[in-house]
Amino acid sequence: MTRTVGTATYPGMVAHDEQTPRRRASLELLRAEAADELSVLVDERLRAGEDPWDFMEDLPSVDELVVFMLRAENISADGGVRPNASRHYRVLRQIALDYPALTRAVWKLLGDANTHRRWDATIRADAS
Repeated sequence: MTRTVGTATYPGMVAHDEQTPRRRASLELLRAEAADELSVLVDERLRAGEDPWDFMEDLPSVDELVVFMLRAENISADGGVRPNASRHYRVLRQIALDYPALTRAVWKLLGDANTHRRWDATIRADAS
């Protein structure tokens, strides 16, 4: 199964058109893609001379990366509009409902607002 975005093709998704219902990839395939992405990130940082003791703790887990990929797909399907705090919560909660094995990763990402990891998707409500 592949998905074409512009001129790029991504494994795991079926192209969506008006006649074809959208189907999601299996969790195993999503995890394999995320593991490949993480291995590339680690390799790039090691080649740049970084010490693994300094950065491994900061990288997302495979399941967290899968959640981010699914979240990014949802944002893309919504025209690229970045979600506000309540929509972010609903999107992540729906991911947990669609993929029960990712529930722990979803709740971890929804948890602590004062995380030390730069990539965390914590959305702070606008103070207005």
